[in-house]
Amino acid sequence: MLPARNRMRRSSEFGATVKYGTRIAQPDVVVHMRRVPEQDGAGPQVGLIVAKSVGSAVDRHRVARRLRHVARAVLEDLDPSDRLVIRALPSSRQVSSARLEQQLRRGLRRSARRAGADR
Repeated sequence: MLPARNRMRRSSEFGATVKYGTRIAQPDVVVHMRRVPEQDGAGPQVGLIVAKSVGSAVDRHRVARRLRHVARAVLEDLDPSDRLVIRALPSSRQVSSARLEQQLRRGLRRSARRAGADR
């Protein structure tokens, strides 16, 4: 489970991260990353998007639990001003948590490289 201070709750935060952040597509997830300098220092925030296309409610909740677990493992790699949205693709319900973590870490590395090139 993600700590409360690291959960993204407002739809405006989700929208801004998806719209203005870097987008990195992986086979089973899409990673949206945005650095927000005006954040109050509460730490990085993570949000999940698990649409109906992923499967039934049981499948979606299972994928969301696995993604929260994976996101918790990468919190220490994030800057305190980072906002991260993870969008699950339909194929995510069939892969292992280890593979999801690998794809998330790869997406974060690529996002960091892209952000460095944009500056």
